[in-house]
Amino acid sequence: MAPYLFRFLLIAITLYAFLRGGREERAVALLCVIGAAATHAVISPLHDRFEEVESAVLLVDLALLAGFVAIALRSERFWPLWMAGIQLTTVMGHAMKQIESDLLPRAYAASLGFWAYWTLAILAVAVWRTQRRRLQADSPPLH
Repeated sequence: MAPYLFRFLLIAITLYAFLRGGREERAVALLCVIGAAATHAVISPLHDRFEEVESAVLLVDLALLAGFVAIALRSERFWPLWMAGIQLTTVMGHAMKQIESDLLPRAYAASLGFWAYWTLAILAVAVWRTQRRRLQADSPPLH
């Protein structure tokens, strides 16, 4: 059920970002879509999944981290920094599996997947706040 829920939220929130977000929101949405597609393409077969460090997924997660950091460094908003921080937490999930090879595959998988929902939630709030700022800028002042 969780993969279907994530895919639904990914499509809905990134579509929202592409339609209503600003440049930064659209860039982050694009990174999220590319990251999800790349992860799906490189992840190990189901019977081996998360038994060892998912090296290819780690590379995808590092690329996402670099993208989020690049956006955060150029942004005047704070939310991209949260995206980078959450992605760093995801990368640390890979480090934990490398340090503790006995880490249960399910715990390793949860440490990676859990944070993906938070990145989508932050993106949704960022788009909503961008819309609010635009509406407030367009409305005439009250006298």
